[in-house]
Amino acid sequence: MILSWCITLNTMWQMIQLHECVPGTRFDRYYDLGKYAFGPKLGPWVVLPQQLIVQVGCDIVYMVTGGKCLKNFMEIACTNCVELRQSYWIIIFGSIHFFLSQLPNFNSVSAVSLAAAVMSLSYSTIAWVGCLAKGQIENVNYGYKKTSNVDFMFRVFNALGQISFAYAGHAVVLEIQATMPSTPERPSKVSMWKGALGSYFVNALCYFPVAFIGYWAFGQDVDDNVLVGLKKPGWLIASANLMVVIHVIGSYQVYAMPIFDMLENLMINKLKFPPGLTLRLITRTIYVGLTLFLGVTFPFFGDLLGFFGGFGFAPTAYFLPCVIWLVIKKPKRFSASWFINWACIIIGVLIMLASTIGGLRNIVMDSSSYCFYS
Repeated sequence: MILSWCITLNTMWQMIQLHECVPGTRFDRYYDLGKYAFGPKLGPWVVLPQQLIVQVGCDIVYMVTGGKCLKNFMEIACTNCVELRQSYWIIIFGSIHFFLSQLPNFNSVSAVSLAAAVMSLSYSTIAWVGCLAKGQIENVNYGYKKTSNVDFMFRVFNALGQISFAYAGHAVVLEIQATMPSTPERPSKVSMWKGALGSYFVNALCYFPVAFIGYWAFGQDVDDNVLVGLKKPGWLIASANLMVVIHVIGSYQVYAMPIFDMLENLMINKLKFPPGLTLRLITRTIYVGLTLFLGVTFPFFGDLLGFFGGFGFAPTAYFLPCVIWLVIKKPKRFSASWFINWACIIIGVLIMLASTIGGLRNIVMDSSSYCFYS
């Protein structure tokens, strides 16, 4: 986890530096940077599929997470209420986005995004402090669950992808930096890097204590969502689940907004569809509906993290920025920069292959025994 944090912090710095690596030009999208590095024909095929996998994958997982946490919140807050299927809660959560998706651009979701960041830090703190207060469960076991050697291998592969999923910001960092003013005296990379450092510090405060202390408390019985294992005090755990809901509401919009922009530009330029409210209503409603359907159909939270983490997140966060850096900046062979970039590329490719295979295999295995739409 610490190695991934260091690697992706380095590649985040590279992305921010490359935003204005050509004087007078701003690469406002990962797609644009890829076209410059690999050429107008190859570039889009190298970058765009991976970026879309990250953004769509995040939104599907957020649908599942939001629905599950809404369910947990209601079960704790209202013990006498009629229990609803998990699928219904995911649908309830997804319905919120049919309205929020009509917000026009990144600036319009800034308040929602800020609330999401605050909620993320808050519920993470509740989770690890709650684990400390609860202490270790009886007969805690830190060994891996006893399964076949093959299952053990694939689930380790899947875990690598889950770690990769923690670092999704690279897919939208250029789009966010594009909203910031830039002058020769104060280029956008200065303030953007300060913001990125702050976000990575918060990221560490959220992920590391929850992962390490949660595992210390529950061992091999730790749940995908640590909050599920915490029952008392009820009001605090219910509040934490509600904070998760607010967090993923904002995060969904952040990752969906570049897709909305791409779809609308495609409709206008290729299909000559007139811009306006009708276009926005059609494209964004269809996208939200699609991610909602996939979230309801495949609510395998941990397996989805592993699959999308390997297939999309490892390339965009671990090694594509390094490849682009080598192509554009051309550091001297066998220099420190050259070695660091090649090390990140090798580690990233291995994680991508292993976690994609592990995540896909686990989705197939879990779906064979799952009652769909339950």
